[in-house]
Amino acid sequence: MILLDQIQHELAALDAKSLRRRRRHAESPSAPRVKVDGRDMLAFCSNDYLGLAAHPKIVAAMQEGADLYGVGSGASHLISGHSRAHALLEERLAEFVSPHLQNARALYFCTGYMANLAVLAGLAAVSGKETELFSESLNHASLIDGAKLSRAKLHVYPHGDVASLGQLLAASTAATKIVVSDSVFSMDGNLAPIPELLALCEEFNAWLVIDDAHGFGALGAHGRGVLEHYNLCSPNLVYMGTLGKSAGVGGAFVAAHADVIEWLVNKARPYIYTTAAPPALAHALLTSLDIIQGEEGQALRANLQALIAQLRRDLKLKRWTLMPSNTAVQPIVIGDNAESLKAAATLYEQGFWVPAIRPPTVPAGTARLRITLSAAHTAEDLAMLIDAVNALEE
Repeated sequence: MILLDQIQHELAALDAKSLRRRRRHAESPSAPRVKVDGRDMLAFCSNDYLGLAAHPKIVAAMQEGADLYGVGSGASHLISGHSRAHALLEERLAEFVSPHLQNARALYFCTGYMANLAVLAGLAAVSGKETELFSESLNHASLIDGAKLSRAKLHVYPHGDVASLGQLLAASTAATKIVVSDSVFSMDGNLAPIPELLALCEEFNAWLVIDDAHGFGALGAHGRGVLEHYNLCSPNLVYMGTLGKSAGVGGAFVAAHADVIEWLVNKARPYIYTTAAPPALAHALLTSLDIIQGEEGQALRANLQALIAQLRRDLKLKRWTLMPSNTAVQPIVIGDNAESLKAAATLYEQGFWVPAIRPPTVPAGTARLRITLSAAHTAEDLAMLIDAVNALEE
């Protein structure tokens, strides 16, 4: 039992530091009002930023997709699993982001994690050991793991520090240089300086890989994400967007110049060697894109912005800190792990589901409540949460 004793000892150490992770059981569709472990709750923890996860039109499209294609793909994309639904979705996604990418083509993945592993390892494979990768210090775990998988020489530059990145790029003699950054940092809610990063990449002939997981659908006048938000277009861009957040379904895509995508199809191991996602998901996502692009999507994004403004106006904190963010991610830094857990537990007992985020997801000493807003929330929903959080510090 020595092996189990080691694990039990480490689990006890996590408990002592208030770092043990536990799951709750959601018993209803993703929505502001959910049933969790038998309790009715008002949820502020989902990444369903536009409230599309249970949209009747998308649910109907998923059912239609299952009728048309069944519930499984049966194989990898390069064997027999690439369906007409996948092809149509990739065509639509490429068209959707085409104002910002030259000769755009898109590639659909099962998850955003897989997409990031694939794009970094795939781009690095062009030059092998002659590749250097420059990664933002607060990048998502999938980008950190993708950098490791790439086997490229890795440089980590400080958060948002364009000058430091410029110095690293200027000193590099690598045949292939790859800069990679989140667009919206998922635990802080702030935006990366994407225009400045792109200018450096164009100056030093580097790829800029953007993980727009928390921006796609929610940012930009038409929901095209951070590239539309900043009105960017460049052949140096490689864009990743997830489809299980604002799009409400699942999976992710990478979009770039058609030659880049063709290279990934042939060289990106996380794409080549996995079973394709169910075609019904791709079929449902076609309806998601219709909503995101249309008048309903515009109205949802407008409501989301109004909720963000309401929270930042009415939340009155004394000891804790509301981080600067104009996105749906609104973190409140508390600092101490145990105090953050206690705050989340108190809110939960009052009917508000807000998670406590602790290391290693965030740096030590910055444990926080991570409030995420959805266009499906009402102003009244949010006012109740604001009152409850304000009362916690009294």
